[in-house]
Parts: sequence; C-alpha cells; structure tokens
Amino acid sequence: MTSAAHRIDPLERGHTQRPRTALRVAAPPAAVDLDAATRAATDLLHALGIDTTSESLRETPARMVRAFAELFSSDDFDLTTFPNDEGYDELVLARSVPLRSVCEHHLLPFFGVAHVGYLPGERIVGLSKLARVVGHFAARPQVQERLTTQIAHWLDDHLAPAGVGVVIEAEHTCMTVRGVQAAGSSTVTSALLGSLRADARSRQEFFALTRGA
Repeated sequence: MTSAAHRIDPLERGHTQRPRTALRVAAPPAAVDLDAATRAATDLLHALGIDTTSESLRETPARMVRAFAELFSSDDFDLTTFPNDEGYDELVLARSVPLRSVCEHHLLPFFGVAHVGYLPGERIVGLSKLARVVGHFAARPQVQERLTTQIAHWLDDHLAPAGVGVVIEAEHTCMTVRGVQAAGSSTVTSALLGSLRADARSRQEFFALTRGA
C-alpha cells in the first residue's frame, strides 16, 4: 500500500511527463552537545577507575564522543524512483550491503551485511538507495530485529512494490567480546512483506539468492 507521503498519482504513471521522482529522506533528528557529552564521558571513565590525565588518555573522552556521534548520524538523501517502463516483475536484490550499528542495550557495535530485495510495482528505485536506507536506519541505537523490519516497512510504504525482503547477518560485540564471549557467532534476521511473504516460490527464490551471498 502506498503511503500518503509518496502516493503515485496519474502524472507519475505517465513517464513521458515525469521521468523520475525523489523523496527526501532526512537523517534522524538529533541535538548534539559535544562539550556536555565529553564532560559526561570523562566522568564515566573516572567512575570506572580510569585515569584520563595521562598524555595517551587525555583526549579519550572527546574521541569517544566523536565516535558515537559518527555512529549515530547519517546523511540526508533522495529516494529516487523511476517508472517501471518495461513492467519488470522479477526480484531486484542488493546483496551483502555493509552495515554497522550500535546495540541499544550495551552501546557496543554490531556489524555485518544486509540483503535487500523487492519485486517492483509501478516504479523502481535507484540501486544505491537500497544501501542508503540500510545506513539510515542503522545510524542510531538499535536492535537487529527492529532494524530489519524498519528497512522492509519503509521500502514497502514509500516504493509500493509487490513484495519486499530483508535479511541481516550481523556479529554483535555485546555477545562476542563480553558476557558469553561467543566469538565467531552471528545473528540472522529476516522480514518479508507482500508477495515475498505470501508466495512460497518467491520466498524460496529470495532466500536462495541471499544464501548465495
């Protein structure tokens, strides 16, 4: 179903009149106070018994803050779509899109790849934008399950495809370097919508292609 923000109107269907459209995607809203965050990071390290007065550690709180600010930010971009002139109705899949995010429970990184595919409806999307959407939703404290469904539902809402599929494979450092220390383990999540969920053959094709990655 098409969202109100990107509803396909008759002009969009007439590709000779409007060959492309672009939906602006804003980065997650944030008010960043680097000075306050640096003071808080200094207090945190001191509370953990870490002396930050040495030359090596003096700038560590500021570096911590800049690193997290980078992890929690993403650039604006346009979700550029084009008319599906030839009526292409087979799977479009971007495999092994790199991703990195931060576990919201421990604020430790998780990283891996996303496989993002869709069955086109009346419009197709610029392929690089599939990777942009992944990066957009990854740039915040996350859990992998939510990240997977957010990507799928956002594409479904704004592209109006016949189906959407997202698979994420990631290593969580909150699991591999602390706690159970299960080094080498990975977590796989998936979200399927539309035909890719309802039609067994389409679902099988999608998973077969993602496993090929």
